[in-house]
Amino acid sequence: MKPINHYILTWQCPDTSGVLAKVSQSLYQHGAFITETSQYSDPYTSIFFSRIAFDDRNLTVSIAQFRQAIAELAQPLAMNFQLRERDDFPNVVIAVSKDDHCLVSLLTKVKAGVLPINVAAVVSNHQDCQALVDWHKIPFHHLPISSSTKAQQESELQALLINYKTDLLVLARYMQILSDDFCQQWQGRAINIHHSFLPSFKGAKPYHQAHQRGVKVIGATAHYITSDLDEGPIIVQEVKAINHSLTIEQMVHSGHDIEATALSHAVRMHAEQRVCLNQSKTVILL
Repeated sequence: MKPINHYILTWQCPDTSGVLAKVSQSLYQHGAFITETSQYSDPYTSIFFSRIAFDDRNLTVSIAQFRQAIAELAQPLAMNFQLRERDDFPNVVIAVSKDDHCLVSLLTKVKAGVLPINVAAVVSNHQDCQALVDWHKIPFHHLPISSSTKAQQESELQALLINYKTDLLVLARYMQILSDDFCQQWQGRAINIHHSFLPSFKGAKPYHQAHQRGVKVIGATAHYITSDLDEGPIIVQEVKAINHSLTIEQMVHSGHDIEATALSHAVRMHAEQRVCLNQSKTVILL
């Protein structure tokens, strides 16, 4: 029996009558067997978003021919689309500094087979996480940084990303500010995580500041990077109710758990092509 291959088609275009019907008709005409579909019409931006999963059990053309048919359909619709095989996992490079809680979560989920990414390498400006990365048998690159070498270090990071044919950069508590140029180049292809106290408690020791103010909720936000620090399009937010009985250390530990969870969810949704940029925000196609 011929093996069945699975594909994901994500697309967006100006919202006009019949766009979904035209794409669905093309899939039907070429024998694509739809297994999952999700769509959203944004009334504010007038953009239509859709994600369609299908397999080739009845496909009457090659996948290359099918891609060409979609490309021809896309032109009159002003449609942007991405089509890939479901099991062709994106190449991911993870950047980390000293805290390893987000890195541990990502690598554990990849090892367990529940996070559909290929971790090509881990980059860090410190060596604290090298033993962990070596245990997972993943290439580790130590790129130390100082105020005088920041531009050179970022250039080395860019070279590594190109060398590994990186589809997605994950900043897993990478405690360095990236240049505006870097952020623009990786727009929509780099995910960061931070605590959700911002903008209230900026800078060092946010959990200490939050504890002093008696906050009642802690959380984390995973978002795409932009040149505006920590203000990129939001992908995932996680929150947890707390009270006065928690110590600073307990708040930090709870916050780390939430950060790891939020980042893993964001990476998974990006890898499954469920996240679409919609100007300054995102559309999540579940």
